Amino acid sequence: MILNKQTFKQLSTSLVVVASLLVAQVPFADYAKAAEAKEEKKKRPTQLVGPSIGKKVQKAFEFYAAEVPDLDSALAILLDSNPKKDYDKAYIAYFVAQMYAMKGNEVPNAIKYLKISIEPDILNAPDHGGGLKLLADLQMQTKDYKGALTHYHAWMEFTGKSDGNTWVKIAQAHYELKELDKMIVPADKAIAAFGDKPNQNPYSQKLTSYYERKKYKEAVKVLETVVLIFPENKTWWNQLGMFYLLIEDYPKAVQTLDLAYKQGFLDKEGQIKTLANLYSSSEAPYKAAKLLEKHIASGLVKRDDKNISTLANAWHAAQHVGTAAKYYGELAKMTNEARHYRKQGMLLKQDEQFAKAIPALNKALELGIKNKGRIHMSIAESYFYLEKYKKAYTAINKAMEDPKSRKAAKGWKGFIVDTAKRKKVSI
Repeated sequence: MILNKQTFKQLSTSLVVVASLLVAQVPFADYAKAAEAKEEKKKRPTQLVGPSIGKKVQKAFEFYAAEVPDLDSALAILLDSNPKKDYDKAYIAYFVAQMYAMKGNEVPNAIKYLKISIEPDILNAPDHGGGLKLLADLQMQTKDYKGALTHYHAWMEFTGKSDGNTWVKIAQAHYELKELDKMIVPADKAIAAFGDKPNQNPYSQKLTSYYERKKYKEAVKVLETVVLIFPENKTWWNQLGMFYLLIEDYPKAVQTLDLAYKQGFLDKEGQIKTLANLYSSSEAPYKAAKLLEKHIASGLVKRDDKNISTLANAWHAAQHVGTAAKYYGELAKMTNEARHYRKQGMLLKQDEQFAKAIPALNKALELGIKNKGRIHMSIAESYFYLEKYKKAYTAINKAMEDPKSRKAAKGWKGFIVDTAKRKKVSI
């Protein structure tokens, strides 16, 4: 079986790590609460800002925490605070950075003040940890992926945490840096960190890494795992089936997509056609025909000449000759091509629908079919079985004009003449 370009395109598109893995919007509210959290493990002395700076921080916080936050007024107070002590400078810088981050359009300033706040390494543990993580997130947002990697690792080292979402971001940073081989370890660590609350993102990252490095067998192992963990996600089933095709494991491909179909997970034209193709190639043309017929009727699969041709071929392979002839007739009307009328006529004759076969075969002659002698012979046979011996005799004489069919036609001519004479029919 050969995968077509559209199939590869769909597969490739479906494997791209989605943009949602990037930090498009940093959860700044979480960082605002970081000062109250006691989740970091590193111990250091607790420090407080000086009295004068404390008053300004309190005033700024009132603007910050208002029902409608007034960030500009809060920033004005903080930027005009003129702290003297190192701790006060670091704390003010951290608060200013959060304000700029919340404004959204001031990310460079937020990054600038975060670096000022964490560089002395003197903030209380929650603030220092929060600053490291916020800085990494903002660097992801500004595409400074190397900087983000540095500060995510620094955050984990400082806090002693192994955080699933952070490992996902680390894997994403490696992806953006085209370091595809470096995605696997953080993705695996993310999977471990999520524990009994599995997350699909690290599996998607591993799949992307293996796919883009053409390590399809490794990708299959990921998908075989992920369909067990997230059996309700139709995307994984579809991708597993397509990857089995990539590694040419056709029995597993048809089994997987057949199971996906039974669960209602195949809802695109390409998916239905791929499954039908697999049915046909695995010697189940009847299933292919029924599948295509159902979804052409529903409109999911287009009723065009290509798909009707595939459907007609499937019915023919399933030895449902009359049904195949019906669809070849539809195809012939769509395309007005002689070869389709010939196929329709031949199958109708095979199905002993002789009266219907003759017009189809004559239409093929009218449109300039090749091997006309064989068509005339089929017309003669049809008339013969309809006991229209005179018309059969005329048709068989035309068949004898073609050198390719002359020998066979000669035998039929004698048979037609003898039968007409025996039945006392003048020809």
